[in-house]
Amino acid sequence: MLERIIKLLHENARLSEEEIAQRVGAKPEEVARLLEEAESGGLIKGYRVITADEAQPDDRVVGMVEVGLSPERDRGFDRIAERIARFPEVLSCTLMSGTYDLLVTVNGSDLRSVAAFVSERLATIEGVRSTRTHFVLKRYKEDGVLLFKDSVPERLPISP
Repeated sequence: MLERIIKLLHENARLSEEEIAQRVGAKPEEVARLLEEAESGGLIKGYRVITADEAQPDDRVVGMVEVGLSPERDRGFDRIAERIARFPEVLSCTLMSGTYDLLVTVNGSDLRSVAAFVSERLATIEGVRSTRTHFVLKRYKEDGVLLFKDSVPERLPISP
């Protein structure tokens, strides 16, 4: 049942315990207990709101940094990735397959602050081999939510 509850919360984290209980066929008290266990056990890490770019609280700049690492014996990438994830500027840190090892999302007050973070703090960590930074210009979809008003897709013309 917890999987169904979590799926519902992924779709809408503002559902009340009563609404969730109705949808999964349980009592609100049981839903509350399962949520409490999931939160205290660390299975649910938090709840958040997704906003359009124009609703952001200030003119923050977001950079996506591809990071190449040298893996450590017996630890792989974990120690370095956990160190990077602890920086307050880091919004997300994800191990990837492909041409780089980590994708790090960085938040800064402007382009210079993101560039300074990458060059002075991230790139100087032992084990970091390379970085490549991309700046977010506009978001169209986040966590499965379309961020533009007209969600009806236009049909592309068919060419012969």
